[in-house]
Amino acid sequence: MHTRSLRRAARCPVLAVVSVVLVAGCGAEPDGGFDAQGDTPSPSCIQHQSQSPGSRYTGREKSDPRSVLEMMRFYAANGTKAFCDGKPPTGTDRQWMELYTALGGDASHVIAK
Repeated sequence: MHTRSLRRAARCPVLAVVSVVLVAGCGAEPDGGFDAQGDTPSPSCIQHQSQSPGSRYTGREKSDPRSVLEMMRFYAANGTKAFCDGKPPTGTDRQWMELYTALGGDASHVIAK
């Protein structure tokens, strides 16, 4: 085989793997996704969570470390801020706050009951 053919053949498996990963990510349903208010890195108030924690956060060894760390960082920086609508935490908000502390987060970084 020519060098050019070998390079092209070596790239094909890599492109196939990348394509599968991208397609899998595009069609996946959110799994109890945490809204870290990414548009506002340092919000003056926080929004209520709309979904309960899913296996991405609670799946132990199957959890997604990046998602878990994003949630942990958010509460460490913003967890004691008031909700933007002035209402107390919902049951769903409480589930996230309890998960934060169960994973080792400092309870003083979330709104007290």
